[in-house]
Amino acid sequence: MTLISRISGLVRDVVMANILGPGALADAFFVAFRIPNFLRRIFGEGAFSQAFVPVFSELTEQNTLEAKRFVNATAGTLGGVTLILSILGIVFAPLVVTVFAPGYLNQPEKFAVTVNSLRIMFPYLFCISLVAMSAGILNTLNRFAVPAVTPVLLNVCLILAMWLLVPLLDNAAQALAVGVLLAGFIQLLFQVPSLFKMGYLPRPVIDRNNEAVKRVFGLMLPAVFSVSVAQVNMLVNTFIASFLVTGSVSWLYFSDRLMEFPVGVFGIALATVVLPGLSREHNTGTAASFSAMLDWALRWVIVIAVPATFALYLLATPLLTTIFQYNAFTTNDVIESATALQAFAVGVCGFIFVKVLAPGFFARQDTTTPMQVAVISVLVNVILSIILAQFMAHTGLALAISIAAWVNAALLFILLWRRGVFAPQPGWIWFLVRIGIAVAAMCVCLNMLNQADIAWFEQSLWQRVNRLGILVAAGVTSYFASLLLLGIRPHQLLLKH
Repeated sequence: MTLISRISGLVRDVVMANILGPGALADAFFVAFRIPNFLRRIFGEGAFSQAFVPVFSELTEQNTLEAKRFVNATAGTLGGVTLILSILGIVFAPLVVTVFAPGYLNQPEKFAVTVNSLRIMFPYLFCISLVAMSAGILNTLNRFAVPAVTPVLLNVCLILAMWLLVPLLDNAAQALAVGVLLAGFIQLLFQVPSLFKMGYLPRPVIDRNNEAVKRVFGLMLPAVFSVSVAQVNMLVNTFIASFLVTGSVSWLYFSDRLMEFPVGVFGIALATVVLPGLSREHNTGTAASFSAMLDWALRWVIVIAVPATFALYLLATPLLTTIFQYNAFTTNDVIESATALQAFAVGVCGFIFVKVLAPGFFARQDTTTPMQVAVISVLVNVILSIILAQFMAHTGLALAISIAAWVNAALLFILLWRRGVFAPQPGWIWFLVRIGIAVAAMCVCLNMLNQADIAWFEQSLWQRVNRLGILVAAGVTSYFASLLLLGIRPHQLLLKH
């Protein structure tokens, strides 16, 4: 379901690239959308979910009635807070845009479009936060399909908005903003049947005395920074990119979207399963079983993320040309986006490692440690962004985020290991050697079959699709065939209970 969601997101971005292109309107929409999206990561599937799931998991093990009271009280509190934030965001939208994209102050038309789009979209925060709470409930109850497919609705709404609303409204950015707002309400209604069936449809109440709710929001405060670090880093880079040439924000967006494909399909899916699993192991299992589950997840990250890193780096231009270079998306846009995608590719493993390692703390209801690590990561990103942007423009911003992701992942790993929470299972060195050989075989194969960038620019759509399909198939085949020849079998990567 997560794969389907990401494919629909890719289709959305293709349509967006063709209609908007990396221009002023696209820059305005992406900046406006990034602000409520950042808050969604805090009050939605980010900090809130990481605090909510362990507490809810604990309550469902102990008392179903108390768990339902907890859900009702949490829905009331979360809904109230995000509703107030949405109203404040609408009222103070010009100030918010000034803070996050001060470079737009010198471009009055772009600034006005960004403010207008932000005002339309801000109520999305209220809807999607309750959607994320619903996802936390269903994931804890081992009902993963509905939460995983819900993002498809946002993508469908945005595609329909570009198709139906762009001709009717003042500009494309405004049409997309209306699509986001409608998607929020539709996604919220989509959760209702599943929650009702499971007996956990919230009846929101304000209960200031509910100790479990207090515990969630107490855990949430330090988690805000730790789980939203990637979004914080993107906001920092948006701030800096607003001073760069027009198109910089869009080049970063489209390259980030391709980098997010493996991170989203695999990283988020794995993290979605790992957090409830680790929470159960912490509550009812043993330290050894907790460590074994982390080990299992980390091996999967290596198997998928390492080849994804090299494939994205080597195929940056073929991917961007085949997927986006039509109509408003020019050859220059491909060239500028490709360098950013290669810089983002460097951090793919780091991004996914964080999604697996951070739950190792959250499941134990320790949100303070990841927050402290995240602060260091953001500081690294800020310093590197300021330095690298001077020499590499928007590409430097992408590279800074990637390096910061690796710093985040490395510190989380070291702390889990030193505290005795994680003890690597036997066989890691030989496992890594075999992965390295398989990735090398894949890279050789891709380099032999790939062609010069100029050839990609000159080919038709079907020639590009055919050529890219051959490259992807050859890369996947050479990698997994090498793994099989080296003795790695699928059953070896199953979680042993």
